[in-house]
Amino acid sequence: MVDLFVDQVLVKNNKDQDELDTEREIVLRLQNRILMLFFASAICESCRRFAPTLCDFFKQLTDEFYVDRAAQLVLLYISLDQSEEQQESFLKELPKKCLFLAFEDPYRRELEAIFNVEELPTVVVLRPDCSVVIPNAVEEILRLGPSCYYNWREAAELIDRNFMIHEDFEEKSMCSFTDPVRRLKYKLEDGRKKKKKKKSHRGSGGGGDEGLEADRKGVGGAGSPW
Repeated sequence: MVDLFVDQVLVKNNKDQDELDTEREIVLRLQNRILMLFFASAICESCRRFAPTLCDFFKQLTDEFYVDRAAQLVLLYISLDQSEEQQESFLKELPKKCLFLAFEDPYRRELEAIFNVEELPTVVVLRPDCSVVIPNAVEEILRLGPSCYYNWREAAELIDRNFMIHEDFEEKSMCSFTDPVRRLKYKLEDGRKKKKKKKSHRGSGGGGDEGLEADRKGVGGAGSPW
């Protein structure tokens, strides 16, 4: 994936539209991540209908409000708009964390040809090595929502697999974190209770073990020097 964009300029969809224009910046942003190439146009009605769904999909996987650890996922908008004004208008409907190619960048049309885009909207899902996971994930995103990311992650064989949606984290992971602590706590408490029972038993036996120890010392004179 990095090779696909290493000589290109990627733009952040933030207020200042910061550019990633060095190899190091591109590598840091794209390496070991799944890349979603979103081909769309502002004048395409189905694209505009799909945009809010895609936006929510991406936010639920990368926004700290929804997840404790962001997914290894990058969204790159490939504009097929007829004007820069149309592109700017459509970018307002997309997440601030997504990237895009400048309108004047001819690489937009090259990517359209490389991935044989024949309909809009199209979301091409790529592995880190640039191979295609799914040629158009629009229907899968509409049908499965964020859960389809798990399928992509397994297919891509990403190095880091420590990802969990916030709901699952609260319901499952927190339980697994606290269980060992609770078990250790109960184990220690049980141990203290057993010691207390032994002490109380010795006290109620009228000398008990102390008497036996005295008898042992009495036998044979001075008793053991140890």
